[in-house]
Amino acid sequence: MEIKILGPGCANCNKMEKIVNKVVSQLGIQAEISHVKDIKEIFKYTQVIPGLLINGKLKHSGFPIPSEDRIRNMLIEELNSK
Repeated sequence: MEIKILGPGCANCNKMEKIVNKVVSQLGIQAEISHVKDIKEIFKYTQVIPGLLINGKLKHSGFPIPSEDRIRNMLIEELNSK
C-alpha cells in the first residue's frame, strides 16, 4: 500500500502523518508512507491541505484532519477493495 500525506510540513500535516504511522503500525500492514511537501506535486491532487492519498486515491483533504478511527477505516476499506 502506498500512502502519501500532502502538505508543506505544517503542524496539521505532521499530526496526520503521525496518526497514519500509528494506525499502519497497529494494523500491522505493509505500507510505503511519504510526506509530499512540494506544492506543485500537491496541487496535482488537491488545493486544500492537508491531504491524504492512499494508493493514488485522494481520501481526505482539508480540516479537520481525520481521526485515528477514520484513518483506520480508510486503510481497511482500501485493503478490502483489492
